[in-house]
Amino acid sequence: MPESTHLPERTPVAELDARYSDPKATAADWSLAVALLESAEIFWLSTVRPDGRPHVTPLIAVWQDGGLHFCTGADERKAKNLRDNQEVVLTTGSSSLAEGYDLVIEGTAARVTDETRLRSLAAAYTEKYGADWQFDVRDGTFVGDGGAALVFRVEPRTAFGFGKGEPYAQTRWQFTKFAQ
Repeated sequence: MPESTHLPERTPVAELDARYSDPKATAADWSLAVALLESAEIFWLSTVRPDGRPHVTPLIAVWQDGGLHFCTGADERKAKNLRDNQEVVLTTGSSSLAEGYDLVIEGTAARVTDETRLRSLAAAYTEKYGADWQFDVRDGTFVGDGGAALVFRVEPRTAFGFGKGEPYAQTRWQFTKFAQ
């Protein structure tokens, strides 16, 4: 069965963690996180090596239809790790302590192979990152100057937002419980 071209976005339940938040803070709306995911240029992907050790690497990604999408060569360490364990964490944010907003997305990386979906994602990469990140789609992969790349989608299961500065705040968005 082919993958849907457009997937519905889910609205999570947002909860403020008072232990790590200023008394004036409120839980952030998921729309703030989506705007930051759409505009962030660099993400850090954490995967698990076959021997259980963590592996972290920076990469680029696009937010589309309720999920973060990234690509990697089939022989790269992250792709090898994902063969055995698809559980990942993607992070993005600011390295400043006193300002900005950091995001942590937990989920499962699933291969995207539907060519209609891949063409839409390839266009999103070019729109976000420019002509240096232009991909053709062939045989269920992105094809660029570096060869073929596998494409993965991470739909958030749980996400955390860390507001820094005034006021400090930690929001948890839970996707297993849906907001009405």
